[in-house]
Amino acid sequence: MGSSSPSIQPEFRNPETDFTPTPEPVQRPRPSWSYAPATYALVGINCLVFLVMAARGVSVWNPTSDQLMFWGADNAGAVLIQGEWWRIVTAMFVHVGILHLATNMWCLWNLGLLAEPLMGSAGMVAVYILTGAAGNLLSTFRNWWKFYPELMESAKKIHGLLPMDLVRNSFPAGVGASGAVFGIAGALIVLLKSHRLPVPPLELRKLRRSVMYFAAINLGIGLTISLGVVERHTGVSIDNSAHVGGVLCGLLFAAPMVPRIGSERPIFAQKLRVAVGMVVGILVLFGFFLAQLPR
Repeated sequence: MGSSSPSIQPEFRNPETDFTPTPEPVQRPRPSWSYAPATYALVGINCLVFLVMAARGVSVWNPTSDQLMFWGADNAGAVLIQGEWWRIVTAMFVHVGILHLATNMWCLWNLGLLAEPLMGSAGMVAVYILTGAAGNLLSTFRNWWKFYPELMESAKKIHGLLPMDLVRNSFPAGVGASGAVFGIAGALIVLLKSHRLPVPPLELRKLRRSVMYFAAINLGIGLTISLGVVERHTGVSIDNSAHVGGVLCGLLFAAPMVPRIGSERPIFAQKLRVAVGMVVGILVLFGFFLAQLPR
């Protein structure tokens, strides 16, 4: 007696009613640094420079002026007499000890996480470099105007060329990212006023007011510390010229811009190019003015 196998019936599907949904791809969470890569990179570069300095024997608490000068501090005599203009940029990555570094990096990180989504990574790097350079250029001008007469008094006692040590020691060494940090704050004050941002107006006003308070309070602290009595008793010197130059340049940098969020990409890119070109032109002209100062 033979066995019969069950017959296999073909399965028919109605293409209009029966379908298998395509599974959506699983989105992996983005690392936090990917939202503001330029900010993390700038913080990392500053910390790396500090670590290399410490590894080469520079004090992590109280480096000497000579050590700071070796690693690229700004100095009016070195810039305007010896032509070391590169110090205008390198000085913004050098810090006077770990506390100076920590406070500046804390401010840079917090402001950068807010600013980079509004101006993009390229804009973040540009505002850091350009406003930091503006602060250092203004500091160079102020120190030249303040200390140059003393250098000339010393030069009268010397016949011939001025020694390099005399030129450098006649002017203070300026370092730190604070000029650039104030520049980012200045740019935020302008960009957070934009109506293009998809944020409730009340929240925008709160954010903008917080940034303005940050700039005003820190400028006030710097001016207070720079009073003669406080500075003599604490040994702390604040370069207010770098702060003022940074925040003014930040305001100027953001004036022609629109925030990246809420704006069409071509418009944002065009406005960013205008801002960078305008500020670069002004800084070049100011540098040319400094180069013509009598000496």
